[in-house]
Amino acid sequence: MLSMRLYMLQRITAVAMAPLVLGHLLVMIYAVQGGLSTAEILGRTKGSFFWFLFYGTFVLAASIHGAIGLRTIVSEWAGLKGVALNCFGWLTYVGLFVLGARAVWAVTFA
Repeated sequence: MLSMRLYMLQRITAVAMAPLVLGHLLVMIYAVQGGLSTAEILGRTKGSFFWFLFYGTFVLAASIHGAIGLRTIVSEWAGLKGVALNCFGWLTYVGLFVLGARAVWAVTFA
């Protein structure tokens, strides 16, 4: 039952990430073609609650999606099972989330 829930959660996060990836790519293309410098981009994102929500949602979905995927790979390739596999999945999720959340915080509020 857990594997079905994780499967569905990974698919749901993939659906959530699709428009976020598209939005991110469009913003990056706009920034590059507009000739914006890193300082100008950071100036536009500082203090923006919108960008915090946009990239915060992206980080949340990507960290869940990635952790489930890595958990599946480790299960199949390394044969990890049970509590060890669950601990690996949670530690991967927390690690990815913390790294992403720190980046989002730095870009929007630091």
